Amino acid sequence: QVHFVESGGGLVQPGGSLRLSCQASGFIFSSYYMSWYRQAPGKERELVARIRSDGSSPNYVDSVKGRFTISRNNAKNTVYLQMNSLKPEDTAVYYCNAGWATPNFPTWGQGTQVTVSS
Repeated sequence: QVHFVESGGGLVQPGGSLRLSCQASGFIFSSYYMSWYRQAPGKERELVARIRSDGSSPNYVDSVKGRFTISRNNAKNTVYLQMNSLKPEDTAVYYCNAGWATPNFPTWGQGTQVTVSS
């Protein structure tokens, strides 16, 4: 059974940083591309960042380029999202899933809330 457990969110001031983690289980993690998504209140879930199975070719939505960094540790079945220079518009619940353009699995974790506010 596929599970995702996201953590690391919180309340941070504009310009601050957070590091999100997503622990995955129930599939062969090292064989899958992984992605981070976010969903702000009243908006659809959007793809934020993605990374290939071997950790290469990180890819970002334009709004976070230069500020966010995706990485992974295949030995720990974990994908990370380092978020720097946070802005109020980054406020959302952040989720991870496998896949590149679309989620591979219908299962979603509980997400982790990121709130950027002064």
